[in-house]
Amino acid sequence: MNALPSSSSSTFAFVTQSKNPTYLFKFTPKVPILPLHSHAPCCSVSDSSSSATVLDKNAPSSEQNSRNAYSSEGSGSEEALVVRRPVTYFPGAEEEEKEAEEEEEKEAEDSVDAKASAIDAGLARFAKNMPIFEPERVESKERPLAVNLDLALYRAKLMARRSFRYKEAEALLQKCISLWPEDGRPYVVLGKILSKQSKTGEAREVYEKGCQATQGENAYIWQCWAVLEMQMGNFRRAREFFDAATVADKKHVAAWHGWAVLELKQGNIKKARTLLGKGLQYCGQNEYIYQTLALLEARANRYQQARYLFNQATKCNPNSCASWLSWAQMEVERENYRAARKLFEKAVQASPKNRFAWHVWGLFEANMGNIDKGRKLLKIGHNLNPRDPVLLQSLALLEYQHSTANLARVLFRRASELNPRHQPVWFAWGWMEWKEGNMNTARELYQKTLSIDQNSETAARCLQAWGVMEHRVGNPSAARRLFKSSLNINSQSYVTWMTWASMEEEQGNSVRAEEIRNLYFQQRTEVVDDASWAMGFLDILDPAIDSLKTLLKLNPNSYNTPSNSLRSIAGTDKNKVDFSSNDNDEDDANGESDFDLDAFIIKRLFLDPSNLEVQLEAPKISSVKRSPSGRRIWRPNNRIARVQVQSNVL
Repeated sequence: MNALPSSSSSTFAFVTQSKNPTYLFKFTPKVPILPLHSHAPCCSVSDSSSSATVLDKNAPSSEQNSRNAYSSEGSGSEEALVVRRPVTYFPGAEEEEKEAEEEEEKEAEDSVDAKASAIDAGLARFAKNMPIFEPERVESKERPLAVNLDLALYRAKLMARRSFRYKEAEALLQKCISLWPEDGRPYVVLGKILSKQSKTGEAREVYEKGCQATQGENAYIWQCWAVLEMQMGNFRRAREFFDAATVADKKHVAAWHGWAVLELKQGNIKKARTLLGKGLQYCGQNEYIYQTLALLEARANRYQQARYLFNQATKCNPNSCASWLSWAQMEVERENYRAARKLFEKAVQASPKNRFAWHVWGLFEANMGNIDKGRKLLKIGHNLNPRDPVLLQSLALLEYQHSTANLARVLFRRASELNPRHQPVWFAWGWMEWKEGNMNTARELYQKTLSIDQNSETAARCLQAWGVMEHRVGNPSAARRLFKSSLNINSQSYVTWMTWASMEEEQGNSVRAEEIRNLYFQQRTEVVDDASWAMGFLDILDPAIDSLKTLLKLNPNSYNTPSNSLRSIAGTDKNKVDFSSNDNDEDDANGESDFDLDAFIIKRLFLDPSNLEVQLEAPKISSVKRSPSGRRIWRPNNRIARVQVQSNVL
């Protein structure tokens, strides 16, 4: 048998490859070799098993094995065979362990960063769906600034008022409603424009849509809707809408006043005063409330209280032209002409461009016999308000009475071109043609008047005048139909009832005439004023409810009563208020006052008194030129441009 070398130990070189391919590891295991003829006892099977158990329980660590291996070489004693694990040793092992630990730490950090990046990615996806995180996307979708709504409303009003471009104004307001559905102003303006065109059904739809969009909290829409229903004769619905307006905003003045006006028209004087009292309680004092209550006092023959209230109104707002004009109209009814003229002068000084001031003052002077001054005042008003057909209408009637019918026709034609839907112009023109004997032309003009609006007060008067014309030309059957149609619109018309009765008497039907008179007294609304009512509250009126011309009438139902109902009132004691002198001398009525009209229009209005003729060739274009000056200086009281109108030979 070949014997093993006698050396006590032997080494073998093993070459292995680590996980890192750049390094090759070489280790040399040292295994002790025992000789064959050893005196060590042999191990039995039981011993081996026991030794295996011991090895399993008490197996030393790798470091201990390495130490035991080195120590066994130096020790001379022979010990039992112990199985030891080989020791792997290579250069740079410690550095590799550090690198491995660093890699583990980096992996842990990378995992944390991966989680954080996943959260950030989720937030980024969420931000894409939120416009607040992307201003450039929001700017393209959000609506314009609120100032654009104000400008659009102003532009729409100008289109409808001056240019009569109703279609463009309606389209602009519809766009405003689509952009600002929660704002009530576009609904109000659009509803008024539609009402002006007699499109009541569309106006109702607009108001209803506005109330729904604003959830019934806009008092202005309710109030405008109530006024529309009141004009249409639906008084029950008008009361409901006025009530809704006061619930939406108890400080809304127009709602309280409009409701009071409705009750006045229905003859409920006490109810009207109660509503005005609530308006005072919630809204406070205002010149229009004083004015309204003053008119009520004048109707109740309490002129001293009326003057006091008018004086309070003008003290509350010295620039309130309506208060000055109402006070002047009361003095005219009282035949106190000197005080009335002073009040008219105060009115034009308070509001130099007010068309009603120049109009009413001009008519007053014409009725007093001052034809030239009345014509001059109307021309001044027309130069300041070239788009107003009412001034031209009154000027045409004045020229017809004191000049020629041809000149009046030219003025009527121009007035109708300025506003083709202004009923009084067509009605007055038809009346003039009837007086001139042009029956067919008058009928055409009356038909034009009715085609604009068949339910208005002007339509009722037109039908009554048309009936009189047919009666004069010998058509009593047509006249009866026209009288009936007029009474269907306004059953309270005293003039229509009495005219019909007079026609029946002329036709020999005295019994029928008496029946007509009895019908009027049976169906009329009796207005009874409580003279014992104490003036305890001073209240508010919104002039937008009724036109100023209606306001100037002391009796708002003057068409329904005889014209001399207020002229037979006995005089009352004089009060301490200015302009209350009751002097009826003819010299004072026709005399000149201290007010210099020419100097006033030159200084305040930049008008040339010698060049006030009406330009008739270009009715839709008004030439406006400023007076030459070295420099332009803005003055609050002198903002009105000087109007230079070329004179024409008529």
